This record gives sequence, structure tokens and C-alpha cells, in this order.
Amino acid sequence: MVSLLQSLSRTVHLSLLITILLLIGLHFSGEGFVFDKYFFSWLFRYLHVITGVMWIGLLWYFNFVQIPSMPNIPDDQKPAISKVIAPKALFWFRWAAVGTIVTGLIVSYLNGYAHEAMTLGIGSDNPKNTAIGIGMWIGIIMAYNVWFVIWPNQKKALGMVECMPEQKSKAAKTAMIFSRVNTLLSFPMLLSMVAAQNLY
Repeated sequence: MVSLLQSLSRTVHLSLLITILLLIGLHFSGEGFVFDKYFFSWLFRYLHVITGVMWIGLLWYFNFVQIPSMPNIPDDQKPAISKVIAPKALFWFRWAAVGTIVTGLIVSYLNGYAHEAMTLGIGSDNPKNTAIGIGMWIGIIMAYNVWFVIWPNQKKALGMVECMPEQKSKAAKTAMIFSRVNTLLSFPMLLSMVAAQNLY
């Protein structure tokens, strides 16, 4: 078991196997599932939660751990962060953002509230549509920041794209500011999502 857990790939594959076996067990322990709109709504909501945890978890890792720790790391050790850890974390960060947005939009479509949510519930007299819509729009803004502001600037800051030293410094600051903007938006976004599911 220890050797299995020493490999991330094996650990993830085992977790997926346990998940599938659990799903099959739940299927046969009752009347079973019908593979209809409700099943796929559940499936994409599950994927939405998984990718959302990855995305926001990495956002908070950058803002609560990596960025505040950088001034305390000796200069000779900083390349380990900028050349190895940060690029890998940014890969999962940006693709988790895409996964979260895509699965969220699919869930809203399957449950029939995509249009009402995207128009913030205006004219629907349903505060749930307003709440989920606010969360969806905040999430879309955050994903935009990831792909079109943070990532291009991080590529410069990490030396993945050639640029002048002053551009590198400016890019690092811009990436950090927009990462903080996303941290600022993350709490209201999560409140809107949870409120829509539990308060209405």
C-alpha cells in the first residue's frame, strides 16, 4: 500500500477505482440510477466541484502560501519555485479554471436555468437565479483573469517568454495583483454558489 501511495498516478487511479465502485454500489443498493438528465446533471456537478476545488485550492495556495513565502526564500533556492513548482501549479490552475467554467455551464443548461442565471434572474422573480448568476459571472471574470492576464504575465515573470528585466518585474506585479483580485472575488463567488443551492 505504501508503494502505491508513493506514486501520484497510482493514487489517483486507485481513488477513481474506489469512486467508480462506490457509484456502482450505490446504484445496486437501491432501485438503481436512470441515465437521464438528472444523472448527467449530478455527474457534471460532481466534476464541477472537483475542478472548482482544484482551481480555488491552487488560487489560495498561491496567495496564502507561495507569494507570501517568496521574500523568505534564499535567492539561490528561488529557481526551484519559479522553474519547477510554479509552472506545474499554473498548468493545473488554468485548466482547472476551464473545467470549472465548462462543467458549471453544462450543469446550468441541464437544469434549465442557464439563460436566467446568465441574465442574473432579471424578470424571472427567482432570487435563486440571481444568486447563481452572480456566482457564475464572478467565476467567468476570474477565469478570464487567469487566462488573459495572470497566465500571460506569469510566463514573462517566470522567464518562459523572453522580455526585458523591467517588463519581467512589471509582469510579476500585474500577475500578483490579478491573483489577489481573484482571491478577493473567490469568497463572494463561493457564497453566491452555496446560497443558490441552500438558501432558496
